[in-house]
Amino acid sequence: MVAIGYTLMCEQRGPGELVEDAVAAERAGFEFAVISDHFHPWLEEQGHSGYAWSILGAVSQATETLPLMTYVTCPTFRYHPAVVAQKAATVSILSGGRFTLGLGAGENLNEHIIGGGWPSVDVRHQMLAEAVEIIRRLFEGGYVTYRGAYHDAEDARLFDLPEQPPEIGIAASGRPSCELAGAKGDMLIAVEPEADLVRMFREAGGEGKPAVGQLPVCWGPDEAGCRALAREQFRWMAGGWKVMAELPNPVNFDACTAFVREEDVARQIPCGPDPQGIAEGVRRYAEAGFTHVALVQIGDAQEEFCRFYERELSAVLEDV
Repeated sequence: MVAIGYTLMCEQRGPGELVEDAVAAERAGFEFAVISDHFHPWLEEQGHSGYAWSILGAVSQATETLPLMTYVTCPTFRYHPAVVAQKAATVSILSGGRFTLGLGAGENLNEHIIGGGWPSVDVRHQMLAEAVEIIRRLFEGGYVTYRGAYHDAEDARLFDLPEQPPEIGIAASGRPSCELAGAKGDMLIAVEPEADLVRMFREAGGEGKPAVGQLPVCWGPDEAGCRALAREQFRWMAGGWKVMAELPNPVNFDACTAFVREEDVARQIPCGPDPQGIAEGVRRYAEAGFTHVALVQIGDAQEEFCRFYERELSAVLEDV
């Protein structure tokens, strides 16, 4: 059976609300929670983008058993990999070992803000590979000096380490990133239920390792209202990752998706009160070989969605 998680989406909720949402998710019985790590929201209508790592610290204290994971952090532009290692070690300690470090090659939307430009995807993958090496060496303890093509670390040491280093998940959307995830990661992270991604990950060294997917949903009593909300908040998904990784600002996503229709979004996102649409979305991930799926409830009805999960949806998903 697929493990069902909950998404703390920093782009659509304020920091305090996200902590409350995590508590509600734990109470409702979600099996894990993931959190986005953005500098900007995808669209200005979403209206938020708090600092994920501060929120994680608060969530680690407000919850007791809920496993936590970044989905995902880019350790190559805004953050130096040594700083990411320090943050991950600290959150792991605060959460009692409940933290997994999800990493990815990033999006221009969040990383261009430091003024360093936005290189081609092959370079971004090389940068990510170096970052993972630095992070893993720091998790081992002792002083680390590293000289890479893109990153350096000099006499760096983490003085507060958890008993066990956090596992590392790596986001992938094609063969090069799947091979990187299989070779250097403890799990695959993806946002599309594509069996080829899992296959390539396993062939590259990921056999027997988890694969984590994510499914946006817009649950609510009024299907028409849910479709309108999904279009307003999530039309940025329509272009796929080749677009999503490249556009620099929310205004660009707004312009790019101006002609996306409600029906276009509804084909990708289950909308309305029927749990079967959500179950079908999870089933596609399960059939593709994914072991975990994090649900993203669109909008502010997060506590209501958690109650729906506890009352009805969790039982439906047991049959997936």
